[in-house]
Amino acid sequence: MRYVPVRTPVAALAGAPDDVPWSRDAPRRGTPHSTNGNTARVTTMSQAATNDAPHLGTVGGTGVAPSDPSTRWGRARHRVGSYVALTKPRIIELLLVTTVPTMILADRGFPSVWLLVATLVGGALAAGSANVLNCYVDRDIDRLMNRTRKRATATGEISGPAALTFGLALGAVSTVWLLAFVNAMSALLAVGAIVLYVVFYTIILKRRTSQNIVWGGVAGCMPVLIGWSAVTGSLSWAPVALFGVVFFWTPPHYWPLSMKFKRDYANAGVPMLPVVAKDARVAREMIWYTVAMIACSLALVPLADMTWFYTVAAVALGAWFLLLCVRLLHRADHPERGKLGAMKVFHASITYLTLLSVAVCVDVFLPF
Repeated sequence: MRYVPVRTPVAALAGAPDDVPWSRDAPRRGTPHSTNGNTARVTTMSQAATNDAPHLGTVGGTGVAPSDPSTRWGRARHRVGSYVALTKPRIIELLLVTTVPTMILADRGFPSVWLLVATLVGGALAAGSANVLNCYVDRDIDRLMNRTRKRATATGEISGPAALTFGLALGAVSTVWLLAFVNAMSALLAVGAIVLYVVFYTIILKRRTSQNIVWGGVAGCMPVLIGWSAVTGSLSWAPVALFGVVFFWTPPHYWPLSMKFKRDYANAGVPMLPVVAKDARVAREMIWYTVAMIACSLALVPLADMTWFYTVAAVALGAWFLLLCVRLLHRADHPERGKLGAMKVFHASITYLTLLSVAVCVDVFLPF
């Protein structure tokens, strides 16, 4: 795929305000460079959504220890680790966090172990396929971002054709697996998730609009529908409510990260909202998305016949996360009072989704 090279506006490198025009074209392919000389690293579970910043002492951020390249086994292990890193294991981990509670809710109990394992394996393969194909498409701009410039497709360690073949193979295997061991609806939804993430988000939206992550986040909501359909063979309003929770959760989850690494995105010519808008505007939009997220979480109460336990948990968790977004806005409006603290909101978003998922599971098993 060919992208038209443009020069990144100087103003964008500093986080351009709302009135700075943004080019819809992608930057030229280039050699890796850094704006601050440091590679950003996030070392918690929440790195799942950081678009895979590599971990110190690992191969491609997979948690695999570096191997001695002088031995045949070391070279093979490093090669496998590089391919695994392209699947973005930590993103897959986060996606599966929403699949298990959905399956438990759909079954109103614990589904069969085999169905659970088959669904998680198929979902992980599908997510891995989408992530590898994302690395293939974005290998030009990955070279320009500190967080991704060491990715195997950016360095050339894994060639474009090899990455493309690997990604398509994973997608084909996931489809066949889900068809054989789960059901046709789950397989179809998994294929839809791959297409949404690779084509709709990565190719069409990411380099063209500041709302890229909003609509591109639809792909990240699909595990909820896949999990529900795996158990019931159909869909209903309850999984739609859970879909809404993840959909509206995505912007206030991802934009704080984009605030932290806005220079990376600016260097690569990716118009994430925090790059082209002021922090205060981003924080205000995060608040509105959070309100919608809370509304969807409470809509699940009547739709899935949840008890007071889940209701209290959803209200408490939603209020806590909303308060953090309001505090972020306050700091954005008054930068003289200290650091923005965007990453605190990012980490909190992971905690919110995880605890809400736990609340769904617990509620199902309550004896009242």
